[in-house]
Amino acid sequence: MANSFFTHFKTWLRGELVGEDSYGNRYYRDKRTPEGHRERRWVVYSKEAEPTRVPPGWVGWLHGRFQEPPTETSLPSPHFEAEPLPNATGTSEAYLPPGAVQRGGNRAPTTGDYEAWRP
Repeated sequence: MANSFFTHFKTWLRGELVGEDSYGNRYYRDKRTPEGHRERRWVVYSKEAEPTRVPPGWVGWLHGRFQEPPTETSLPSPHFEAEPLPNATGTSEAYLPPGAVQRGGNRAPTTGDYEAWRP
């Protein structure tokens, strides 16, 4: 599990469960927020710590943009919103543009609309 011992200890000691998302991440707030202080909020990831797997409504709640968590007040999701993809940098799934060294370093010749500058 990617969450540290301190996160689990703090959650056990001071955390109040607020809700859980579709990925299994659990969201907490501090039980004892002193008067005049901002409420502390955090997430305990279900698997690896992957921030792209936190839904937008929960991101807004974690950052204090929303007072009520998505479990109490749901946000309408836009029709164009798709499931997030994990960061593929450094994997075999990473995007390689034409001419990338990993693709042989060869790119298509220019189409003639480019003229190199010469001093």
